[in-house]
Amino acid sequence: MTSEWGEKSTADLMSRYVSKEMGYEVPKEGWRICLAHEFKEKRKPFQAKDVSLSNVLEHVGLGIRYLKWWYKKTQVEKKAPFIDMFRAQPLRQIYGAPLGGIGGGTITRGWRGEFCRWQLNPGMYHYKTVTANQFTVCLRRGGQTVYQQVLSVERPPTLQGWNWGYCGEYAFYHALYPRAWTVYHLPGQNVTLTCRQVSPVIPHDYQDSSLPVAVFVWDIENKNDYALDVSIMFTMVNGSGHKDDKSGGHWNEPFHLEKEGEAVSGVLLHHCTTVNPYTLCIAAREQPDREVSHQTAFSPKGTCSSLWSDLITDGRLDSPTGSSPPTPKGEKVGAALAVGCSVPAQSRNTLEFCLAWDMPKITFGSREREHIRRYTRYFGTKGDASPSLSHYALTHYKQWEKDFVRVLAFSAYDCSPQHSLPSWYKSALFNELYFVADGGTVWTELSEDADVSGGVRSENGGLPAQPAVVKEYGRFAYLEGQEYRMYNTYDVHFYASFALIMLWPKLALSVQYDIAGSVVQQDPTERLHLMSGRYSPVKSKNVVPHDIGDPDDEPWQRVNAYLIHDTADWKDLNLKFVLQVYRDVHLTQDNQYLRDMWPVCQAVMESELKFDLDGDGLIENSGYADQTYDGWTVTGPSAYCGGLWLASLCVMCKMARLVESEESYQRYRDLLDRGSAAFDKLLWNGKYYNYDSSGRDLSNSVMSDQCAGHWFLRASGLGDGEYQTALKSIFDLNVMSFAGGQMGAVNGMRPEGVPDRSSVQSDEVWIGVVYGLAATMIHEGMWEEGMRSAEGCYRTVWERLGMAFQTPEAYCEKGIYRSLAYMRPLSVWAMQLALNTSQKSQTPSAETGDIDTART
Repeated sequence: MTSEWGEKSTADLMSRYVSKEMGYEVPKEGWRICLAHEFKEKRKPFQAKDVSLSNVLEHVGLGIRYLKWWYKKTQVEKKAPFIDMFRAQPLRQIYGAPLGGIGGGTITRGWRGEFCRWQLNPGMYHYKTVTANQFTVCLRRGGQTVYQQVLSVERPPTLQGWNWGYCGEYAFYHALYPRAWTVYHLPGQNVTLTCRQVSPVIPHDYQDSSLPVAVFVWDIENKNDYALDVSIMFTMVNGSGHKDDKSGGHWNEPFHLEKEGEAVSGVLLHHCTTVNPYTLCIAAREQPDREVSHQTAFSPKGTCSSLWSDLITDGRLDSPTGSSPPTPKGEKVGAALAVGCSVPAQSRNTLEFCLAWDMPKITFGSREREHIRRYTRYFGTKGDASPSLSHYALTHYKQWEKDFVRVLAFSAYDCSPQHSLPSWYKSALFNELYFVADGGTVWTELSEDADVSGGVRSENGGLPAQPAVVKEYGRFAYLEGQEYRMYNTYDVHFYASFALIMLWPKLALSVQYDIAGSVVQQDPTERLHLMSGRYSPVKSKNVVPHDIGDPDDEPWQRVNAYLIHDTADWKDLNLKFVLQVYRDVHLTQDNQYLRDMWPVCQAVMESELKFDLDGDGLIENSGYADQTYDGWTVTGPSAYCGGLWLASLCVMCKMARLVESEESYQRYRDLLDRGSAAFDKLLWNGKYYNYDSSGRDLSNSVMSDQCAGHWFLRASGLGDGEYQTALKSIFDLNVMSFAGGQMGAVNGMRPEGVPDRSSVQSDEVWIGVVYGLAATMIHEGMWEEGMRSAEGCYRTVWERLGMAFQTPEAYCEKGIYRSLAYMRPLSVWAMQLALNTSQKSQTPSAETGDIDTART
């Protein structure tokens, strides 16, 4: 089901493209936009001033406590708060696919070609466009330069000696992560350039996927009746536009590396900061019919005419030998690399570049411990790996692309004779994966003295100190969001984890071991919780932590950076842990994992039972914000937590049988039978489950996520009963009665068809929740409803609001959004699992390119 509105929206992104050239081997599927496009809608981030008066009055204490905490953090400690309600990132509608593999840092290149978002220091973002970081093309005919142009639509106030202002109407950008294409038709030259950007984010690959590299492949099509000599120049500044670019002591040097019959050369840009120093590298592959030249150092200020003239004279750079001197304080330095080739008439040729960065050892904000990045297992920890990284990338990227195409194949087939997968879905499926690499992600080696068990070992009902999967595949962490700076926020990971368990299952299990180890830990330190105003322990025993820490502090050492609630308030976290454990067992068939996790699951379920206040087998909620929807008041049993509780009991029964514990099975079975009866009696109204059972005015609101527990059962090969009635109510009210059915499912809807506006979150659309809802619908055979619900979110984010590669946590019908670049939309992979599960009999075989992502 694809709406006419959606098709028109897609066409609008390319409406200003005037050329008929579509580039070299650019795929049909993906997100495509003309470089001259301007987004009409300019939204603002949600900030403290956007809280309604009623909510302000209800939570004035929270506001005062937050303001005091914010002032202390920013003005006294001089640090960035992990949630900043006063300085939210403004919407910049510029981002493209990020560069780099998983866990080694990322650099984002915008869809207009600018290098504009940097995450080299782990988990900390720097939003700065570095003007001099560009590609430039030089065309020569008969020994004379006939055309030289910076491939940028910008007209900056610096570097005026360069030819800026490329006409964006002759170019478009196309992204299908982890690859992206930019097609430039050169006006009046009869030449088309296709720049293909390749990063090694490869499902089920735990080596190359960790590499901090990206390759740029330039396909040059000469449609003239005469040959041309074509050069591409790649310029890069030593740094990221941060103030430490001017700290002094940075230097560049040329290099040449030949091994295994292949040679690369380029320039190393040594960034010599006190904390987390690194080396950038621009490199090219040397081949007999290619000429590689370089400029070791240039000043990226003033007119910079000499570099421009150097290239325009003969299509090459001077290639001086020796290193540049260290930069004086206050000065920056850049480097340039040019590669040239001949392109015969009516023919094509290819040039290849690599960008690599080597920051092997990292410290977080507290600087307490040194961590070693995953890629160093293969390239060493000395900080001299950039030449080898670039050599490896340039000689292996073609195999990476074959692997990408193989993964793409399984999502491109028709699900059934009645249903083919729409183009927007394929774009969402792959492009939302950007967050696996660009979510402030760290992937580190497990240190020799590390103990992930939390101090309770296997023989005492705990975990191994160093579980085999963690020792072999390392530790993995990603942020809740680029603006919500907490690692492995567990209530959100519940949704996003589908991407990991399907594509990198060993990393998913590694996260679970880390969380399980923290469950048994306790920290009795009293800390003020901003929401309630009360002091309570930082971490309670047998409670799943909200997160594992802030990169501006020390992740894995001090769990639960969250100050909003006491960990004991988050009743859904324990349930989400249990549900993920069984789903992971179902998808991986890892029996050792099951045996390790079983005692931890029992412990957290016991901690939940204290909330069964009346002994009916159903846990109750009390007070404010005790689940993932921390803006709504919940009293008594609720649809969300109640459904998760019953689903958890169901999987505990299943796991009890697998570990041959009949006593446990009978106990959980009894709770399940009694709890199910109470759940239906208290919450089912014949059409859907009421939000909660309090009987207050808004307790019968329709919650879009009320079937979350059932969703996980279906994803785990379990679940029975008829949920189509509830899902139909959600579709009719939360989807079709909201914003004309074009923006996904609003979190809360009144049965009379108006959004529930009782909190700051009830009238929001959460993109990741909608993808999970869509997956539930697909599991239940409601294919068209599921696709329509998810399509509204994709069209809104990627085509209407200009939020490509920064999908937010939430948006409202009008005006605002909240928390750009958020983890939860990775749940789109739950839709793919639902499609795989429901259509297995029609899945193409491996010989046709399919892989079973759930079990590989």
